Amino acid sequence: MIDVQDIGEHGIIELRMTPPVTDADYRDTLMPALDAALTKGDRLRLLAIVEARPSEFTLGAMIQDARTGLKHWRGFDRIALVSDDTILRKAVGGFSVFMPCPVATFAIKDADDARRWLRESLGSIQQDDLGNGVLQVRLRGKVDGAAYDAAIGDLDTFFAAHETVRLLIDLRDFDGWQGLDALRDHFYLVRGHADRVKRAAIVGDAGWQDMAVQVGKRAFGLDARYFAAADFARAEAWLAG
Repeated sequence: MIDVQDIGEHGIIELRMTPPVTDADYRDTLMPALDAALTKGDRLRLLAIVEARPSEFTLGAMIQDARTGLKHWRGFDRIALVSDDTILRKAVGGFSVFMPCPVATFAIKDADDARRWLRESLGSIQQDDLGNGVLQVRLRGKVDGAAYDAAIGDLDTFFAAHETVRLLIDLRDFDGWQGLDALRDHFYLVRGHADRVKRAAIVGDAGWQDMAVQVGKRAFGLDARYFAAADFARAEAWLAG
């Protein structure tokens, strides 16, 4: 059985799956609820509490599950899976890197943590005009597509006001991207303004960031240099030089 509750707040839909789960549950309950929610124009945040084990889904339900995911692939803003089945949680966690939105898994005893995760802000992108065409961009936490949506307007305005720009990109508190949408938006943001960037200093504390800078220099033709977190002052000096 699938029970669907439209929470309303933050566009959250909460559903509970209890055994047995059949294709009729998807066809008659879940699909109409998702379709109705998406007609409002909002992307959904889904809380799925799965009390049924995979063996308690009929074959038809598994097929419907795949169809549901494909049909609504772009409609989810965030997904939280709550289950005590460790194999299911690991499978969803492993597949989450291919999802276009953030996905997190929780045990049933941590269902309230899942609800909080759906409501809370994830990462953020902060921008500070340092003068003389220098823009400091700070990426904090796990950055999702919504953070880029919020930042792009201010970034476009800054670039429109300056013929060339020097970027100070602060990754010291950056924990990575939430989903493929965020990674796509990151490269769109960089590509869209790369020809106006005179110099870019990237400050971080992870080895992969240094490697990413080298890739970016070749891909976008940037005059960019990576600095360790302890060398923030050196990054500012190089940027101004």
